[in-house]
Amino acid sequence: MPQSNILLVTGMSGAGKTSAMGILEDMGYHCIDQFPVQLLANLGDIIHDQPDSRYANIALATPAIDYPKYLNYFENSDANVRVIFLDASDEKLLLRYKFTRRHHPMILFQKANTLEEAIEVERDMFEALNDRPMMRIDTTQLSQAELKAILMDKLNLSSHQVFSISFVSFGFKYGVPLDADLIFDMRFLPNPFYIDELKDLTGDDQSVFDYVMACDETKRLLKHITHYLDFCFESYAKENKNHLTVGIGCTGGKHRSISVTNWLYEHYQKSYHCYKSHRDKKAR
Repeated sequence: MPQSNILLVTGMSGAGKTSAMGILEDMGYHCIDQFPVQLLANLGDIIHDQPDSRYANIALATPAIDYPKYLNYFENSDANVRVIFLDASDEKLLLRYKFTRRHHPMILFQKANTLEEAIEVERDMFEALNDRPMMRIDTTQLSQAELKAILMDKLNLSSHQVFSISFVSFGFKYGVPLDADLIFDMRFLPNPFYIDELKDLTGDDQSVFDYVMACDETKRLLKHITHYLDFCFESYAKENKNHLTVGIGCTGGKHRSISVTNWLYEHYQKSYHCYKSHRDKKAR
């Protein structure tokens, strides 16, 4: 299995961890914010056991109080670990917290009683951890675009955002997905619901999938759909659209739509970051 790249995103509260995580997500990182340290071993097992590319590049945002545990765990794993430390002047951090009116973590953890004291306590915590090599970024005067440019430069990321696609099966009887950008109707295909041995199964079962895929109508349909989607995906990607949701519907959302969704997911995951879900698989 390829080695996972773990990026720990830490630094002073208010210095831009949330903004950085949003940028990294757009660049193709699987981003997780403040994952419980007690479950790090579980996360490590998931990363190690999953063969797909979803966990090849992972960004984990962690506050000062949890950072040493994150670092210790992943440096003792077989992952490639890098650290980004975001900082800003104390004056800027004060202004940002006063503007957002959020509670500082050091106050929530009862490590400080005032905002000024919280910033000082947090900075002291990080000063004690200075010996580990890390990428330091001062965001005091940075715009969002400037932070993005610096991250791409430091991480050698492409300037093009990663285009991803979600394929969602659904049943028209339960309504059309509100977030779908494109909708395809499978209700004219032969329906496995009327085959006694297939009625209680779903498109995730091989026998149903084979039945749907063997139909001449399905073969002709997929030829037309893929030609259309090829053009759409390339065009949307050129326009810097980050994500597209494709809805595949049939009457109940259990047989034809699931089968076609699974086929499209397998077909396009070779070229794009793809996800799939079966919204109405368990609906009655």
